[in-house]
Amino acid sequence: MAKLALCIGINNYPGTDSDLSGCVNDANDWAAELTQRGFSVTKLLDSEAKKSAIVEALSSLVKSAKGGDQAVITFSGHGTWVPDDDGDEADRRDEALCPHDLASGPLLDDDLFEIFGQRNLHARLIFISDSCHSGTVARYSRLSPNAPRIRYLPLAHFVKDASVLARARQLERAPAKGKSRLGALLISGSQDHEYSWDAHFEGRPNGAFTRVALDVLQRLPPTATYSDWHRAIRGELPSGEYPQAPNLVGTRTQKRWPVFG
Repeated sequence: MAKLALCIGINNYPGTDSDLSGCVNDANDWAAELTQRGFSVTKLLDSEAKKSAIVEALSSLVKSAKGGDQAVITFSGHGTWVPDDDGDEADRRDEALCPHDLASGPLLDDDLFEIFGQRNLHARLIFISDSCHSGTVARYSRLSPNAPRIRYLPLAHFVKDASVLARARQLERAPAKGKSRLGALLISGSQDHEYSWDAHFEGRPNGAFTRVALDVLQRLPPTATYSDWHRAIRGELPSGEYPQAPNLVGTRTQKRWPVFG
């Protein structure tokens, strides 16, 4: 049985004035952990993580995973949302991941659904995302280099259509109640309506969720399930400094899978 992984980390978002600092470290840290656990890992970092490259790598990974195989995808970078146009979202928002070349547009949950829908139903597909999946458009000031900042990009960075922005403003205060349609076990750094934080630990940049998740992982017994892992993570997040509540979305069977086992 093959163990495959794709780790994506994007600090550099040209033209947005919203670069991050811990996402490449996140990707490298996930890659090191997964390599130690026997996974064959591919990484896409910064300029390598253009939208077309992400789509190609995701599709290749999903199609390569046969029955009994495990495929793990980690993403650390900005998240965002756009107004839902096809009526499949209860909260009227399509959550999205931001590639390095954001001018090409974000990678919508609809896109991920199509890619993950190509999976072998007998393969285990796990998606770990340390980004803001949705939330209100935030205004934040320029911070000191070591201060935490949110991993969220407002639509105005990549949407120029005034009518779309107007629709988005109408949805900013709407409660986020959408459900995952990814077809994979999803572990995310925050709830749909929250932010994930770019932080520093002992002077080293990391995502708050990634750092806690990896630290907690070292303390879990070999038989721990994804539900066990999520429960242990939630013991440390949200915190006073990082008000984000990591999420776990999947079937009952998926949640009972042993972690990376």
